[in-house]
Amino acid sequence: MKFWLTGALALGILAAGTPALAQKKSGGNGYATGIGLRGGGWSSGLTVKHFLSGKNGVAVEGLLTREYAARGGRLTLLLEKHLPVSDFKGLQFYYGAGAHLGAYEGRYYFDDDRFGRKKNKYYYRYYYDDETHLVAGADLILGVEYKLPDLPFVVALDYKPFFEVFRGYTGFYNDAAVSLRFAF
Repeated sequence: MKFWLTGALALGILAAGTPALAQKKSGGNGYATGIGLRGGGWSSGLTVKHFLSGKNGVAVEGLLTREYAARGGRLTLLLEKHLPVSDFKGLQFYYGAGAHLGAYEGRYYFDDDRFGRKKNKYYYRYYYDDETHLVAGADLILGVEYKLPDLPFVVALDYKPFFEVFRGYTGFYNDAAVSLRFAF
């Protein structure tokens, strides 16, 4: 519970703590800040995107997500570059990179004992630990977003692969998601 409260506080500071929030519009994207929900394969949760400047299309996005399969969550911060699609007003392509921290509560894993007591037999020992494990990793993001005309909503589709270090193990995961944000 402390993880979620700390993450929500960090995203709130991210959304409200920069001077660009006072701008009405940010460049060609039509909004300065968006807050909403992200639904994805590995993780789903809260998303906050804030544009740092109206001229260069650079945004900071914070994700506070829950991974149900691993019984945990993560806080991700991304720096993104937005490029407008010239033929379609309100549509933008974006790419970026960032990092994440998280915590998972226990996991299942097995030990393959191929050289066990009996020759040519496999022994699988399944383990479960109920400890909380901290994770850290690096993220990339590639996506498109569309600011709905005359409505304060942004719809985004992204692909976010990430690399993670977990209790001495490393892994590369692919994540894709759809986000809906309220823009102001």
